Amino acid sequence: MLGPLTTGNDRRLLTTNLCLAWWALSRAFGRQVTLSPLPPPQDGRAEGGAHGRPRMNGVIVAGAGPAGLTAALSLARAGIPVTVLERESELPRQPRACTFHPATLDLLDDLGVAARLVAGGRVVDRVQWRDRAGLVLAEMGMNRLDGLTKHPFRIHADQSALTPLLLEALNVYPDVDVRFGAQVDGVAEGGTGVRVRVGHTWTRARYMIAADGADSSVRGALGLPFPRAACPAQALRVFTEAPLDRLLPSLAPLTYVRDVQQSCTLLKLPDHWRIIFKIPCEAYEPLSPSNLSLLVRRSLPGATEPIRVTGADRFGLNRRVLTSYRCGRVLFVGDAAHLTSTIGGLNMNAGIHDAAEAAQVIAAVIGGYAPAAALEAWAWRRRSVLMHRVIPRGETRPAGVRERDSARLAAAMAGLRAIAGDPDATRAYLAQASLLDPVPNPVPNQVPNQVPNQVPVRRAVGRA
Repeated sequence: MLGPLTTGNDRRLLTTNLCLAWWALSRAFGRQVTLSPLPPPQDGRAEGGAHGRPRMNGVIVAGAGPAGLTAALSLARAGIPVTVLERESELPRQPRACTFHPATLDLLDDLGVAARLVAGGRVVDRVQWRDRAGLVLAEMGMNRLDGLTKHPFRIHADQSALTPLLLEALNVYPDVDVRFGAQVDGVAEGGTGVRVRVGHTWTRARYMIAADGADSSVRGALGLPFPRAACPAQALRVFTEAPLDRLLPSLAPLTYVRDVQQSCTLLKLPDHWRIIFKIPCEAYEPLSPSNLSLLVRRSLPGATEPIRVTGADRFGLNRRVLTSYRCGRVLFVGDAAHLTSTIGGLNMNAGIHDAAEAAQVIAAVIGGYAPAAALEAWAWRRRSVLMHRVIPRGETRPAGVRERDSARLAAAMAGLRAIAGDPDATRAYLAQASLLDPVPNPVPNQVPNQVPNQVPVRRAVGRA
């Protein structure tokens, strides 16, 4: 029998194990568990108090991006009333992250939207590394993930392809209210709930999920710092409708060009290609047509025809992570909680998983299936996944690229070729890249290394 919980770590461990056990049960049945609302108070009064207000068993979600709508749909499926507040007048449509990883596709399949996303996207069945001359240095088939996931591939589709599917799925639930043009102007927490102000109107709920992006108004209203670690480079994203897979023989839908002279990443989407470069912040007029054409020619000299650029944009590379994803009854997910310069859309994928898991834990707390302390366990775990799984992988580049060291780059590519030549090593490499591996190891000074009676849960719990 466990002794008394004398320390914060003891309580956190017990709460974490309860959450893991609950998640393991819900995932073991291959579906989300539908949770009933709390029963009415014993004295028959509404939870709102003497004024007769309705019970506050609902949740407010700020933001109608991938993370916010994932949270809303997960809550709705659990029987929790949801109000979604989106500051824009419609769903955002500007190009953003465009990679959906296998673990994310599994999650979206649970929500009933993966099949249509896959049908409208570009299936990535192999990953390739090559040099500027077109020599294939290494290649891995995503089919090595068979048995680990229902989706042994990536999907390239802009995140704006997902949000309409989530919104449409929400429309069948009568207790869901999606409000566009609803800017969060204030947040106030009471003992039994949270109040949110939009204009001059206050809305109440038991909990709030802040998924309102990097410029989160919820985070600002609560006065939470969002520390920034800047990178001395920026990303340049080039769009082209040229058939690169015809102009560059044997090109994979996801290809990393690794060369000491010029590196880039090529991504095939349903109707265009994206070429991603990392350039210095002080680069001179990087968006000028002449400079873009020169950069593309320099990176892909083996193209059999000129590559016409149809558009380009750039954005800064930095890392910003909240100290805690929880502030009282407000949980932060997605870009509102973390902004990272990770490749492959890992920040968006992590945000979708933040949201789904936050919704599940809130539903469990409201339904009486988990203690309120489970929210703090969720916040610690999701931040740990980001810091110790997502960021280290997403910011890694082969040795020698940044230093322009041909010998180090050749050694790194030889290592990748060795992995690609070993089926088990390939499977392990792709599983990590797809965030299909287990929960992160305990973090020093937060959770002891020895966890008594810990529930042995693998991928479904630990995936980001």
